[in-house]
Amino acid sequence: MVSETVPSQCQHSEFGLIARYFTPSPPGPDAGVALGVGDDCTLLVPAVGRQLAVSVDTSVAGVHYPEDAPADAVGHRALAVSLSDLAAMGARARWCLMALTLAEADEAWLEGFSRGFRALAEVSGAALVGGDVTRGATAIGVTVMGEVAFDAALTRHGGRPGDLIAVTGALGGGAGGLALWQRGERDLAHPLLVRYLRPQPRLAAGEALVGLASAAIDVSDGLLADLGHVLERSGVGASLDPEALPLADGLVEALGEEGARQAALTGGDDYELLVTLPAEHFEEARARLAALGLPLTLIGHLEAEPGLRGVAAPGSAGWQHFLAEGAEGEGGQA
Repeated sequence: MVSETVPSQCQHSEFGLIARYFTPSPPGPDAGVALGVGDDCTLLVPAVGRQLAVSVDTSVAGVHYPEDAPADAVGHRALAVSLSDLAAMGARARWCLMALTLAEADEAWLEGFSRGFRALAEVSGAALVGGDVTRGATAIGVTVMGEVAFDAALTRHGGRPGDLIAVTGALGGGAGGLALWQRGERDLAHPLLVRYLRPQPRLAAGEALVGLASAAIDVSDGLLADLGHVLERSGVGASLDPEALPLADGLVEALGEEGARQAALTGGDDYELLVTLPAEHFEEARARLAALGLPLTLIGHLEAEPGLRGVAAPGSAGWQHFLAEGAEGEGGQA
């Protein structure tokens, strides 16, 4: 954990910032942490018979979230978008690392950011076990690690013709919340702003779907774009019923009927799970998620013929950083 010292009015060194804001309580005996924050590396102990699932995401101010977003929401969101990848694999969250780059060390911002990050880390079971703090343009890199039983992980390539397509929760809230924020809405209790600023990674749902779903992906770049990844990896086509899409609360009121439907199809930042599963597994899957207080909605089915039917093909492959155009999503413009 060595990096350039971050200057601040309070003369905090990098190590002082880590000690004050990002050093958790000593891990318990079941945390799987042999050595945590404070050394060159952390030493982790995966459970016997489990595979490690590892993912990393970077959040950049003004690109992935608004520069004036509340600090605690930024902390929550930075971790949530990475945890969502674990959810899509059906993995249980265990540990996380964070690399934080700041232009300056603002104590009030750091206090809020660390509070939001650590609150979600505690709830999700992802212990913060190391990281880095340095000076530069504000960016947050979060690596998450989870565990899943051997040969049980959900992937993008397991879909088969005849499988049903379903989504957890509701869609369009991320895009709707971003649109409201850009219009000047600052009521942080608004359901769309909650969906955009504080997305909830569907970790419990992902675990519940292991053994039932044939393929899965989290909806970060938009439903059509992410479904396209599953279709490509699985070598199948699909038919969707756009009228079946579950719309986020307040979305129609904010964007109108047509705008809401478009947000659900192509808007990003929802972090719901898109899954395919054999028809005989659907009712059990829905019951398992209902026990978690989360709906599972049938929106289509896979077909042998390549391509997408029932809706217009997406105009792009979702947000891509090095192309001039793209759908708002995990990398969507804030």
